[in-house]
Amino acid sequence: MVQVCVFDAYGTLFDVTSAARRAAEEPGRDALRAVAPQLAEHWRLKQLQYTWLRTIMDEYAPFWDITQDGLDWAMEKVGLADDAELRERLLALYWELAAYREVPMMLARLKAAGKTCAILSNGSKDMLDGAVDSAGIGEFLDAVLSVEDVSIFKPSSRVYDMVGAKFGCSREEVLFVSSNGWDIAGATGYGFQTIWVNRAGDPVDRLPHRPAHVLSDLTTIPDLA
Repeated sequence: MVQVCVFDAYGTLFDVTSAARRAAEEPGRDALRAVAPQLAEHWRLKQLQYTWLRTIMDEYAPFWDITQDGLDWAMEKVGLADDAELRERLLALYWELAAYREVPMMLARLKAAGKTCAILSNGSKDMLDGAVDSAGIGEFLDAVLSVEDVSIFKPSSRVYDMVGAKFGCSREEVLFVSSNGWDIAGATGYGFQTIWVNRAGDPVDRLPHRPAHVLSDLTTIPDLA
């Protein structure tokens, strides 16, 4: 029944740790190199927490603003708050996040099978366009949907509503893929078929709804669509 395959962007198609990792590989980055994994983890966690908290507080802000706030917190946490040049470099690299290696072939297989493919993300439109262009996957996508159009973050049902509004499909015709357990719980409860991409081997979140499938990467998604 799947007609539309919808993907979360950050952490699902794009490796959110790649900005800190690439920066740490540059000459003169000894201080960052020592804490790059911790910085990447703190940055991502705060980025997510701020979307949830802003939703609860009814204080929406563009994801790019939240990304900068999360980085500022993370840099202070690891003792790099005074490095303004590093901050600008990390933010620049975030616009060029690496796609996971299996992404292009996986999307190509879905398109060859006649599936509609889209991104549904908390990301700002210009951020998403930058990441898609950098990864070279635009030819495989029928739409890139951003929460900017509804001014609220996932897992609000108003975000998932965007898929049906765009493609005129029923919820049961949508396969939703995310690396975020909370996103999968929201999408499953909404009525989408779901796949949780669990690269880290984490336990399933203790939330009301569970994924239909759990995979370690994106490679076999066309076999399930």
